[in-house]
Amino acid sequence: MSVSERLQAMQPTDIGVPGPTSLDMARAFRSVRADPLSFLVDVADRFGDLVAFPVPGAPALLVNDPADARHVLQTGARSWGKQTVQYAALARVTGPGLLASSESSWIEHRRLAAPAFHHERLQAVGQEVAAAVDDAVRERLGSSSGTEVVDVAALTHRIGLDAVGRALFSTDLSGQARQLLAATADAAELVVRLGRSILPTAAWVPSRTNVRLRATRRRLDAISAEIVAERRARRSVDGAHGDDLLGLLLDSGLDDVAIRDELVTMVIAGHETVAGALAWTLMLLAEHQPAQDRLRAELAAHRGPVSLLGHRETLPWTRAVVDESLRLFPPAWALSRRAQAPDVIGGHEVPAGTLAIISPWLLHRRAATWSSPASFRPERFLDGASVRAGYLPFGLGPRLCIGREFALGEMVLVLARLLGEYRVEVLDRWTRPEPQAQVAVHPRGGMPLLLTRTGEAG
Repeated sequence: MSVSERLQAMQPTDIGVPGPTSLDMARAFRSVRADPLSFLVDVADRFGDLVAFPVPGAPALLVNDPADARHVLQTGARSWGKQTVQYAALARVTGPGLLASSESSWIEHRRLAAPAFHHERLQAVGQEVAAAVDDAVRERLGSSSGTEVVDVAALTHRIGLDAVGRALFSTDLSGQARQLLAATADAAELVVRLGRSILPTAAWVPSRTNVRLRATRRRLDAISAEIVAERRARRSVDGAHGDDLLGLLLDSGLDDVAIRDELVTMVIAGHETVAGALAWTLMLLAEHQPAQDRLRAELAAHRGPVSLLGHRETLPWTRAVVDESLRLFPPAWALSRRAQAPDVIGGHEVPAGTLAIISPWLLHRRAATWSSPASFRPERFLDGASVRAGYLPFGLGPRLCIGREFALGEMVLVLARLLGEYRVEVLDRWTRPEPQAQVAVHPRGGMPLLLTRTGEAG
């Protein structure tokens, strides 16, 4: 390739879509890295539902029209893959697991993992999730009968890690399993740093982040190898390894490297999303006491223990609260796809290689789609709004999160156990924590709320 051809390849492809200039991006560089959510909101407000970023080569587009988002993620999904910086950064920790894989092998891996998320299995693991909640609350609050200030973000993080650990390893929360959970949580911070830029960072560069990431990867590899070896050594008499996700993966015939990738993927996806979403849900209920009272009354009227499934019929208000919380604070704040062939987005022809960035954070606040989009109104989900175009807290299409039902069920079950015994309220002179875009959206600096024991049974 000649020098002129190289220079031409470095020029942004102009397809007639408005967006910030290179100077705008340079000026906003630090603020983009510090607060990407505000940046996305700003450019969507300024330029509309389709925004072009000035990057070298094929276009990079922010896609904020529900029909276009559905096309990229669902109807045209065969033409849009995961060969993006966001998933490449994740894959440096998870390997080519279900979440990060851009290869066709993800279909086979999803088929192998699917039995762990069948309804029968989810019903069975409900008691384990409830036990995770009870253990975390008992550890933090003990027998306190008064009012305490509790960082519910830390509490839900503890619950989320324990719950996903029990789902992955059943009751076998050995020392190695707990180490894997902790090491994967540490890796999430590094994934965020690597995925913040549209342009890739070479893995060989001896930067502080890369050095830490390589060390974390070695730690994850070693712990996973120990867990797999121990489970293989004590398989049951009939040769099966158990019906949790680890057992199913071992029985599937996948090699140990592939099993390691799926375990790490499930830990990151399983605890980061639910922990963050639960913290925001508790905040919204603390801010809106009538909604909390209605939820508590619905739970009190519910006969028998709360299961992990079927809440839209049995606990419609509680499920509506969860759905509305996920609208306002979707854990997966940005999704990205790369065009594998020419396509049309927003009426514009786009070449192969085009990057599409889809932000549920923006779509869920789009005034043209939602009435009073900034308001907490769970009642909007009592009429089936969760199937509305532009609502995608767990993605959309063939790459829809495999753990969606587990996450939704866990959120309802945690609310049932926690709010069955405690009232949650905001502190005096309350100010909402700022949302921080990490692997999921978490409250910056934690979420301190008042918890008061009500004396009711959970």
